[in-house]
Amino acid sequence: MKNFDIKERAEKAKAYFQDGYNCSQSVFMAYADLFDLDVELASKFASSFGGGMGRLREVCGACTGMFMVASMAIPADNKDAEAKKANYALVQAVAEDFRQENGSIICRELLGLTCQKEEPTPSARTQEYYKKRPCGELIYLAAEIVGKRLLEL
Repeated sequence: MKNFDIKERAEKAKAYFQDGYNCSQSVFMAYADLFDLDVELASKFASSFGGGMGRLREVCGACTGMFMVASMAIPADNKDAEAKKANYALVQAVAEDFRQENGSIICRELLGLTCQKEEPTPSARTQEYYKKRPCGELIYLAAEIVGKRLLEL
């Protein structure tokens, strides 16, 4: 794994969110170059996971972004049990780090929502939206967490 600046990656992830990308895209795109992955392609791969998986408000998109980075850092095919174990261990570690910081990895819990899902139309990205959502900080933290774990590999 190439050496990189964690804070710089976290800032990049947060900036992607401020530019209108979803939480998952923002984290995954911030690390795409480490895996020789085109940022535009990374954006497409992660596009369904915003809003807690398509606005279902399930697993936080920032977490799924971390998990996608984990899948690139420790890829595992169907027949490699040790690689799967290592990949799953990394996923569990970053999820636990995130949970320790925030109390949950579930989107609706992090946002204080009671709904099980929302309409598929994304919220307009206004200044008010950014003020009331903790997503930018959660994205920053997720990018830091996965970055620290990557540097340990």
